[in-house]
Amino acid sequence: MRLLLDTNAFLWWLAEDALLEEARQAIARPTNAVFVSAVSFWEIAIKQATGKLTVEADLIESLRLSRFQPLDITAIHAVAAGNLPLHHRDPFDRMLVAQAVEEGLTIVTRDPVFKLYKAHVLSA
Repeated sequence: MRLLLDTNAFLWWLAEDALLEEARQAIARPTNAVFVSAVSFWEIAIKQATGKLTVEADLIESLRLSRFQPLDITAIHAVAAGNLPLHHRDPFDRMLVAQAVEEGLTIVTRDPVFKLYKAHVLSA
């Protein structure tokens, strides 16, 4: 299985907190590829800068230590995100949906809106 963690799922994994057991097991399974999008790092950085979030961990080092793979944002992803139906107006989440669809990834999320798109979802 190829998984894309949404921003909250990534933070919950790092904090060893709040993830549903099925999601935790899927992320931990060595045969599964786990991706974290550049958009999640961008969202976290913005929330840290505005004081809405505090993250103690070095996120880049945490990504490496967790054996997760970074997923860059491409022009294809950007166009796909712009063409999505407006079920969700959050640009970070729209990018995650577009990346999941374009790359054939299952999104690990607790956000019910993701299920309105053609993306595969694993509840976080």
